[in-house]
Amino acid sequence: MWKMSTWLGIIITLSTACQTPAQPLMAAPPVPEAATASRPRSPAGPWPGFARSRHFGEQTQEYIFEPGVKIHINAPDPATIDPAKPASLVLYCLPNGNTTPQTIGRRMAPGVDWHFDIQHIGAQVRRLREIDTGQTWIAAYLEADGRSWPAWKTKHPDFPKTLPAVVAGIRDRVRLPRVSIALSGHSGGGSFIFGYLDSVNRIPDEISRIAFLDANYGFTDGRQYAEKILEWLKRSRHHYLNVVAYDDRDVVLNGRNIVGPDGGTYRKTLRMLERLGKDIEFTDTRTDAYGRHRGLNGQVEMILHENPARKILHTALVGEMSGFIHVMTSGTDLEGKVATFRGPVTYDKWIQPD
Repeated sequence: MWKMSTWLGIIITLSTACQTPAQPLMAAPPVPEAATASRPRSPAGPWPGFARSRHFGEQTQEYIFEPGVKIHINAPDPATIDPAKPASLVLYCLPNGNTTPQTIGRRMAPGVDWHFDIQHIGAQVRRLREIDTGQTWIAAYLEADGRSWPAWKTKHPDFPKTLPAVVAGIRDRVRLPRVSIALSGHSGGGSFIFGYLDSVNRIPDEISRIAFLDANYGFTDGRQYAEKILEWLKRSRHHYLNVVAYDDRDVVLNGRNIVGPDGGTYRKTLRMLERLGKDIEFTDTRTDAYGRHRGLNGQVEMILHENPARKILHTALVGEMSGFIHVMTSGTDLEGKVATFRGPVTYDKWIQPD
């Protein structure tokens, strides 16, 4: 049985974001000179500008990148970080309407808002750290002012100048020498990813993975998205593209379809498959109610859940089905070892209590 939150449809993440302003954060301290970035840090304390979290010994930093981009970086216990190992920096762009604490997640208890129990990105990252000890996993949560990346981009038409600087600023605060970056997002968070693609002529090599978790609403043939992604994929065997979506075309809530006749991620994923399929060959397999479409020896994977029960699976794909862990490990030796897509959940012990 799906959680009640899934049946509610997470409609707030599919519509215009809540306009209630978030509480202001303290400005981040200045970033030390880049020349110091590769120096090993003492395990006795957090990195400069970071504070010790009360959860799992982690270290965190929060700051605002103007105009109105709230960033929360979570890195593991400094004592566990080996600067000689590579690091994976995951930029997780929040869905419409959700706050950063809700996205990180917490254990449910009486009086706790159900939004805290639908993504559990914090716990899924900790599960990755538990199993993948060969690298350091760091998560950065990107929340737009107004809690909607599509609305933020409309409000700030100069976003092509801002978004690359947001990514670079986060990278500068990770005090490790060998860092690859994953651009990921859920729902409206995909708008950040497409905005970033609008902002660059060529996807940088440091971007190792692009992952849309039911978030590719903005895909279109007219903005060179496919061309940029294909060039980037073919440039390195270690570049990955992941898409997870479900058949939302005939899902009805309160007597109305939740997507329009031309909308939804299912249709957009089919369009992506058609366009990318002109340049790369896909192998299609079916497991239960969903199909996997893989290309370039596993560098590309698109999962389409056929949703025969016509449920709202928008957030179930992310949390309950461990979709985030899956897209972070797809195509690598870790696939299936940290969690299996569609469950069971393997990250429960890593859900923070508050």
